[in-house]
Amino acid sequence: MSKSQNLTVNEIVKKLSEGQTIKYPSPTKIGILLINTGTPTGYTFWPIWKYLRQFLSDWRINEIPRIIWYPILYLIILTIRPFKKGPSYKSIWNKENDESPLRTISRNQAKQLQRRFDSKNERTIKVEWAFRYGIPSIGEKIAKLYEDGCDRLIAFPLFPHFASPTTASACNEVFKALLLQRKQMAIHTVHAYYSNNEFINVIVNSLEETLKFNSNIIFDVIVITYHGIPLFMEEKGDPYGKQCHQTTALIAKEFNHRNKNNNIPLITSFQSRFGPRKWLQPYTDKIVAEFAK
Repeated sequence: MSKSQNLTVNEIVKKLSEGQTIKYPSPTKIGILLINTGTPTGYTFWPIWKYLRQFLSDWRINEIPRIIWYPILYLIILTIRPFKKGPSYKSIWNKENDESPLRTISRNQAKQLQRRFDSKNERTIKVEWAFRYGIPSIGEKIAKLYEDGCDRLIAFPLFPHFASPTTASACNEVFKALLLQRKQMAIHTVHAYYSNNEFINVIVNSLEETLKFNSNIIFDVIVITYHGIPLFMEEKGDPYGKQCHQTTALIAKEFNHRNKNNNIPLITSFQSRFGPRKWLQPYTDKIVAEFAK
């Protein structure tokens, strides 16, 4: 048996990330599933209603007991928010393809990654994309990879930081899909990549390009804002907040290393809080308002 036949999935992921070519013995075929949160199929009431119902019914998104939460969800939130969110979705809608930009971007990500593998003659790798909420679903795309002959699966939630409402929720759906398989695919999940050097460098590159484009402006501070989660989730052991702070620290370290004469401070904040509960702080809107004084 050749050495390539004995590679673990972790070794495969490492070699692929380093740009190495791997020869797999037939019939091994690897499916890579890129997973993002999701989006409505339209910007009118019912598509948004269906999306929000699925999203807000996930117990990893909202841990309030169902007997309390469902009346609030169905009688209040789902009767009001689809009307409120409609104009926002419409303002960013990809009218050419009649779809959300997230759907366009997700499809293009998968296509470009597939082209990258194909250009290296990695014909035994199949790339697909899916949404945790909405369509295409995770179960649908795993079934497609399975039908295409994939016997190994790399589930790649596109969330740099691990959180119960994002990475864990996506993995839940992956595992549900595997329950339906008689001959289950071997699986590897990408847990988090918040400290990955390539990830940090890409952000710093983008930051430098933005500063260069706005070179006529003097910046007092750079606010790195992350989507928040309820504080009680962190208190229960969710590492998300700590990982966000670590990412900011690594970005600041690399940025300062490249720009030794630039003393712009970088700070962390959290946005998009929902409901009356406390969320991770500091809040982005309050930070921005404070600096604007």
